[in-house]
Amino acid sequence: MTPKFIFTTGGVLSSLGKGLASASIGALLEARGLTVVLQKLDPYVNVDPGTMNPFQHGEVYVTDDGAETDLDMGHYERFTHAKITKKCNFTTGSIYNSVINKERRGDYLGGTVQIIPHVTDEIKHAITNVVDGSDLAIVEIGGTVGDIESLPFLEAIRQFRNDVGKENCLYVHLTLVPYIKTAGELKTKPTQHSVSELRRVGIQPDILLCRTEMPLDRSLKEKIALFCNVEPEAVITAVDVDTIYECPLKFHEQGLDEQICRKLNIWTRTPKLDNWEDLVYKLKNPAHEVTIAMVGKYVDLKESYKSLNEALCHGGVANNTHVNINYVDSEQVEREGAGIIGEVDGILVPGGFGSRGVEGKIKAVQMAREQDIPYFGICFGMHMAVIEYARNVLGWKEAHSSEIDPNTPYPVIYLMREWFDFRSQKVERRDELTDKGGTMRLGAYPCKLVEGTLAYKAYKTEEISERHRHRYEFNNEFKQALADKGLIVSGTSPDGELGEIVEMTDHPWFLGCQFHPEFQSRPMNPHPLFRDFIRAALRHKNAKAA
Repeated sequence: MTPKFIFTTGGVLSSLGKGLASASIGALLEARGLTVVLQKLDPYVNVDPGTMNPFQHGEVYVTDDGAETDLDMGHYERFTHAKITKKCNFTTGSIYNSVINKERRGDYLGGTVQIIPHVTDEIKHAITNVVDGSDLAIVEIGGTVGDIESLPFLEAIRQFRNDVGKENCLYVHLTLVPYIKTAGELKTKPTQHSVSELRRVGIQPDILLCRTEMPLDRSLKEKIALFCNVEPEAVITAVDVDTIYECPLKFHEQGLDEQICRKLNIWTRTPKLDNWEDLVYKLKNPAHEVTIAMVGKYVDLKESYKSLNEALCHGGVANNTHVNINYVDSEQVEREGAGIIGEVDGILVPGGFGSRGVEGKIKAVQMAREQDIPYFGICFGMHMAVIEYARNVLGWKEAHSSEIDPNTPYPVIYLMREWFDFRSQKVERRDELTDKGGTMRLGAYPCKLVEGTLAYKAYKTEEISERHRHRYEFNNEFKQALADKGLIVSGTSPDGELGEIVEMTDHPWFLGCQFHPEFQSRPMNPHPLFRDFIRAALRHKNAKAA
């Protein structure tokens, strides 16, 4: 089958859910037996989001091959079986960087380098290159129609239809139909203006996804269709839902997948959506409930911990349990003490960088350890667990991470000068870490587990592979002293040089991991560590009630 391309754009305002819409389309087409790959083209000039503040951009999602990408990549992998790689996320910065490098090499033979055709050709090459044997590529254009930054991408996808043919290219536009309470009406004018702006750059959308608080009736769909030059059946209500995993089902009810297949002339099987229906039923009808305190410094924006939130939800599904997440500001814990965390069934300290709120996180770890509350530390959260244990169990009051205190006499967490590439067994010296981009251990690395530990019981295998994003490591110099007091290393790199998982031997469930397991958790295949963490939280809650 000739590869097909679906382009998703957005209008009116940001955060309407283009990523979720693209992921849902992917899920529906997979349910029909097709293979899909997803890609996002981001208009910002940063080469990647690796150095961007989570307050501005949300979490940085990491792929197996070590790409630091947009958080929508997480939606793509959670909703579909697509394997997201470096080829799946390009930015204005990365596109221009490639063009400039080609110009410096002389690839353009001394010609004048211009937006059209050189930049647009580079974008089209990135799109074509992502297909890699899949039946369809779903390509999301970041930003909003009308933004100056998005224009080269829009021009590239406008040209793309001419390159591959109308029967192989489809434009889906996500827009807003707001409900004005004072008038008691849904208003279509923002959608009309958004489509008009898209048509101004030469793109006529084939399908409209209308984000709204309530379903659109037939007359409203017909009005939108008339003014936007689409069929009424191609106007789809993207109504607010109780859980994001309901989106594919809602779109299917309105025939979105049928519209796509018809317009792209694709013959498929009848969609199999039983697994999505079962998932939504479990999410809406849990038998139990637990409360998890997430103690971090980005608590004002849930997008900063998007994959974590979803992984906790998945862990709840595995235990027929609804997970309430209590976001706790670690700086507030620092000022007022761990008592503000309150009565919770589990404590999680997520990844992060820098000194802000560190002492609050350490207090949260101490509370979990001393009160036998299930504890899960991820990346920086593992570091905090090791520091707390060294200080309060071993009595090394000045123990710290050299990231925070370079002069600590007990650097239980430190910056390794040798970074191991386990795929090639090569060692690279990193004595001068001046460039903040590309200086971390990124992507999937193997980890060997110790039998009989919490980690081994969760994974039920001797070797695993997990995704990393960090600079600082567990210091093996203190490994034996910590183990003698009950904090053991239960997972290491295959050569034993890197401590990847630590856990307490005399605690109901206390575990920290250097990697980010949330990146590999899926709603229908919850990550084993999140599954067991929520199970431990449920046990803790039941024990308190007994």
